Amino acid sequence: MGRKDKKKKRIGKRLLYCVCVLPVILLLALALFSGVGFLGKMRLKSNAPKRPEMASMAPVTADESQEVRWQEGWIKYQDNIYAYNEDILTFLVMGIDKLDTVVQEAEDETDGGQADALFLVALNPHKKTIDIIGINRNTMADIDIYDEQGNCVDTVRAQIAVQHGFGDGREKSCEYQKEAVSRLFYRLPIHGYAAINMSAISVMNDAIGGVDLVVLEDMTVLDPALKEGEQVHLEGLWAYWYLQYRDTSIFASSDGRFRRQKQYLTAFINKAREAVKQDISTVAAIYQAAAPMMVTDVSLDEALYLASLAIGYQVGEDSFHMLLGETVQGENFEECYIDEAALYELILEIFYEPVTESEAGS
Repeated sequence: MGRKDKKKKRIGKRLLYCVCVLPVILLLALALFSGVGFLGKMRLKSNAPKRPEMASMAPVTADESQEVRWQEGWIKYQDNIYAYNEDILTFLVMGIDKLDTVVQEAEDETDGGQADALFLVALNPHKKTIDIIGINRNTMADIDIYDEQGNCVDTVRAQIAVQHGFGDGREKSCEYQKEAVSRLFYRLPIHGYAAINMSAISVMNDAIGGVDLVVLEDMTVLDPALKEGEQVHLEGLWAYWYLQYRDTSIFASSDGRFRRQKQYLTAFINKAREAVKQDISTVAAIYQAAAPMMVTDVSLDEALYLASLAIGYQVGEDSFHMLLGETVQGENFEECYIDEAALYELILEIFYEPVTESEAGS
């Protein structure tokens, strides 16, 4: 899987995003509950390490350290000092490549299903914003290989989506995938997860009565009504097609698909919020509709706490973030190699805050 041995089909900075946004939809729908869950907050905080393991990208001299009263966890980048925002809550949401209407336990330890959609969702109570980071399923990362007894026997460089397959298709698979993503993001704390089969897209869409939008690109190969520029009301399979479809004969065709995903998610959230204002049971309907197709470690009181944060948070197309990097053709599949400097800067942008002169004591 060496990078030098791969035949490069196209190299450049790409939007590295995933197959569908249904896990993000579910998480944000959960966040529309009202109420405060203090116990939920405590458990969420206890589920993850305190801060990422990021080293400074510039040397910190002894004199400088003394001058600014250097604190543990601070990092220096381009002459600025940053501190991790420990109040941020981060969740991994996964779209699993299974169409089962009920989550099934895997028959062996390598058939847990691949995570074709991977998103990190960060809730920032300081800025009252929600940030969503898409991770391409083909991102090359360190993957742990497990035997039938669940013992880690090796770590290899492979597509990050396959990590979920080395498990039971339920909680164990999710924990493995969470570990792989956290490791990719410098051991970023992840406070919870939700994994959903792709069969839930249409169900969740229809639970709020469908979504209205203007078709961004021609998809008449699926249905004559899905013509570019047409105003449509997405119901049933239309929602699934709109989020999932791409022409796989075109290299890196996920760029256009991601534009549709951002458009759809923004419309879905706005529609869901209006529905909840009129009838709070709408959120329960969405959750219950997806529950048989979902595995999550977010409990009810934790969901209530998330609601108290997210109900007034800002989310729009600017909330979506891209990882820059190189897409190359591997021996069998596309492989995505992320730009490490861009990843580092994105983590600083979302999860860290500048240390002021008064805080540094200089």
